[in-house]
Amino acid sequence: MKTTSALVGDEGSAIPAPAVAPSPSTLSIGEALAGHRNSLGIIRLVLAIAVIFDHTFVIGGYFDGNPIASLTRNQATLGSLAVGGFFGISGYLIAKSGMSADVVQFIWRRFLRIFPAYWTALLVTALVAAPIVWVTSGRALSSFFTTSMNGPLGYLWGNWLLEVRNYGIYDIFEGTTPYGQLVGYSVFNGSIWTLYYEWLCYMIIALLVLFGVLMRARFLLPMATLLFIALEVVNLASPGAATNVVPFLGDPLLIKLAYTFLCGSTIAVYSKQVPFDTRIAVFALVLGLVTLKFGGFDIFGPPTMTYFFLWLAAWLPKSFQKIGSPNDYSYGVYVYGFLVQQLLAYVGVYRLGYLPFALIAVVISMALAWLSWHLIEKRAMRLKDWGPGRGMRYWYERVRPPRNRPHEA
Repeated sequence: MKTTSALVGDEGSAIPAPAVAPSPSTLSIGEALAGHRNSLGIIRLVLAIAVIFDHTFVIGGYFDGNPIASLTRNQATLGSLAVGGFFGISGYLIAKSGMSADVVQFIWRRFLRIFPAYWTALLVTALVAAPIVWVTSGRALSSFFTTSMNGPLGYLWGNWLLEVRNYGIYDIFEGTTPYGQLVGYSVFNGSIWTLYYEWLCYMIIALLVLFGVLMRARFLLPMATLLFIALEVVNLASPGAATNVVPFLGDPLLIKLAYTFLCGSTIAVYSKQVPFDTRIAVFALVLGLVTLKFGGFDIFGPPTMTYFFLWLAAWLPKSFQKIGSPNDYSYGVYVYGFLVQQLLAYVGVYRLGYLPFALIAVVISMALAWLSWHLIEKRAMRLKDWGPGRGMRYWYERVRPPRNRPHEA
């Protein structure tokens, strides 16, 4: 954890505190969220749990329909809304982090927050969960460890750089879980694909940090956000057409998620000017819900819901601020939730019904998230000021030749 003198994006919810307590009538969103006076931790934890509840429909085989999708004209599900909330909040926190670090420090700290726990989850999947399922299905353990690209080593090799290339291992879960029967192939973790896009968003901020945009030319950030709005409009009008406009941004998921992320980042760099106002929050919530119901949420949803979540984090009572800070379990819940649900489905827990299945998955995922935070994530973040975390200036001073001193008389 950083002190309140600086923010650490996903490591926690600490944001620079103002030197003087502001007047409530002039409170900005940045001032309202400053220090540890916010509930971003619990909001992110709730969003991670919401993803589990959403996945329960398809993983548990409750194929009668997703109620949120039906209510929103298939614009969104509970899971996609939660992921959007994650990206909006992350955009705010990561941009704040970029404003207090050089590019080497920034990338190093983002690496520590994402990769160690992610790699551990991959190892747990390939070397613990998968072999157990393999053996309990009546097959010899000796036949599990092969060099096949659809085996455990192929799973690790295909996914270690965040871009998911292998969702499954052999045919495990293919015909033994409702989700496996639905898609027709093995899937261990259907949630981790978003981490690749989150990392790409981090790299957008890293580029801005490198050129000093966040501090000296911050107007370029809302301009970039407007670009992604335009690309989203183009894609909505003609799916895939954005590729013709900006070929290297042809991925519609990247456009959608980066747009949401940059909404949060834009609020971050103008956080002293963006008011903390209940009237704006109510308007944002209403506009988000109206477009969610009648259409247009992909355009109006990201900025409105991002502002609402940030406002909510500052508005919630102080008692909520203790949850998720200093221990952030949301990432662990997210990276283990799908795996836990597939394992539970394999042993038939889904037959208990939607709510018991979801609640049991939440409890087990929380336990794994606790282990992930205390054994991996927190320990990794202790290295944030080590090596590359010392910053470019430190290493420049270490490697540059000593200056020539004038001869003494």
